[in-house]
Amino acid sequence: MNVSARLVTLPLAETFVIARNSQDEVELCQIELRTGGVSGFGEAAPIDRYGESAGSARAYVEEHADLLGDDPFALDEIFDRLPRREFAARSALDAALHDLCGKLAGQPVWRLLGLRRAGPPTSWTVWLGDPDDMARRAKLAAARFRRLKLKLGGGDGLDVERVRAVRSATDRPLQVDVNEYWTLDEALENLPQMEIEYCEQPLPAGDPGGPELKRRSPVPIFVDEDCHTLADVAACAERAHGINIKLAKSGGIREAVRMAHAARALGLGVMLGCMVESGLSVAAGAQIASLMDHVDLDGNLLLAHDPWPGVEFVDGVQLPSTESGLGVRAVENASAFSPE
Repeated sequence: MNVSARLVTLPLAETFVIARNSQDEVELCQIELRTGGVSGFGEAAPIDRYGESAGSARAYVEEHADLLGDDPFALDEIFDRLPRREFAARSALDAALHDLCGKLAGQPVWRLLGLRRAGPPTSWTVWLGDPDDMARRAKLAAARFRRLKLKLGGGDGLDVERVRAVRSATDRPLQVDVNEYWTLDEALENLPQMEIEYCEQPLPAGDPGGPELKRRSPVPIFVDEDCHTLADVAACAERAHGINIKLAKSGGIREAVRMAHAARALGLGVMLGCMVESGLSVAAGAQIASLMDHVDLDGNLLLAHDPWPGVEFVDGVQLPSTESGLGVRAVENASAFSPE
């Protein structure tokens, strides 16, 4: 298989703010695998918290291109050969291989995996701001989305007020994501005052207070930064009621499916998340959304313009295409690659 990789920078529709940073654009690495005149595409949305970047993802792909071999269906063998690092890059390769296999087989990936097409409705992320502004933006989003996810962790003592303000503006189900910015005492004080369905990653990853918070929390705790790959799932059962799986953390569809089944075996809830990314990455996640209890696949909807359309947003659900592979195609002049 021939492989090529390129970096792209995509502007966001609005500045996106969470507890640890803000961003107006996102840099991604997009790859193409080609064999027999057919191309598969994938995208890396690296997480800088883990020392990954679009540049390091491209370097990984280019350095290990020779390890891909010539059989796109030999997925276990391919990923056993690839070094277990640069998980966003591995996810891009995984997506491209699934895209390629689907096209060669003439089937959408979700069908190749034996899964249902539709998953739960996606939440819409209301980025961190002052309470009144978050309420205003939540009210606008509630017209299109069936669930809302509020970014918290402002460090200003206003997180409870943020949730109350949004709750007064809409009756949509709410979840919150603190991105590791509460202490155990803050979590135990704040959560009983919030009308929410669950809380994502309130404590820093590995915080020793995790098991106590799970025991005392009035709402389910889902962990994100605590859970990367299959090897992390068992430990998460001690500190959470559920896990947030992201392809950019896990290394792709195959690992994510393993994680979902392991979590179920341990009695954990399962959530599918994403980064700020294009429809190319979201399409990969959408293929396995039916395995999840909760879905947060709004990354492409945060962009000013999505250069990889194909995922359908229908009644709040991000539906994967019925076309072969991942079912997304680059719009004209939006990609250096030649779409099928």
